[in-house]
Amino acid sequence: MSCSRRNFVSGAGALAIVAGTTGLAANSLSLAAENEKKAIRYAMVHNEQACIGCTACMEACRETNQVPEGVSRLEIIRSEPYGNFPNVKYEFFRQSCQHCTNAPCVSVCPTGASFIDKSTGIVDVNPDLCVGCQYCIAVCPYRVRFIHPEKKTADKCNFCRDTNLAKGKQPACVEICPTKALTFGDLNDPNSDVSRLIQEKPVYRTKVELGTQPNLYHIPFQQGEPRR
Repeated sequence: MSCSRRNFVSGAGALAIVAGTTGLAANSLSLAAENEKKAIRYAMVHNEQACIGCTACMEACRETNQVPEGVSRLEIIRSEPYGNFPNVKYEFFRQSCQHCTNAPCVSVCPTGASFIDKSTGIVDVNPDLCVGCQYCIAVCPYRVRFIHPEKKTADKCNFCRDTNLAKGKQPACVEICPTKALTFGDLNDPNSDVSRLIQEKPVYRTKVELGTQPNLYHIPFQQGEPRR
């Protein structure tokens, strides 16, 4: 079998093109993987052992995000008392948006108003697209959404995405907490405070069996049973 010089050069050129294309594809995949690693996934930890139920977080949230009276983006729920007087203790539980990685409120929204911010993982609502159908409120297993009484659109905690976070600050509830019971940060960064806390402390999340993959963690109160 003979191979002319022209065919050899042509074949070598084709191989070079394929190799170059493969190299470009590999570089593109590498760059995509690097960008994926840099993606932020915000999470929060509520330390029930440190929380004193002062509700300063609720008021700071209301003031910072201009939440009207009668509705709330977060609630601190107080348990029944543990122990006997004068050694009585309470468990305080934070109820707010879980910022689920697999958010059912996003899946059912007919207009795309409910969405997950790809750059931060924050679940949010675009009021310009919301028609107030309340599908997201009905499907949320955590019951943390409401219709804003003035805007008439769905609303909830968004980690102060368009207020404090937009200014490079921590969420209002985190900044105001007098006992540092709240920790906020990037869960994709293994060196962040929130990542280290989750690794070092026993934590739990609620309703994980539903597959929502919530990003709100709790350090359980010592005298109480972890909520499921």
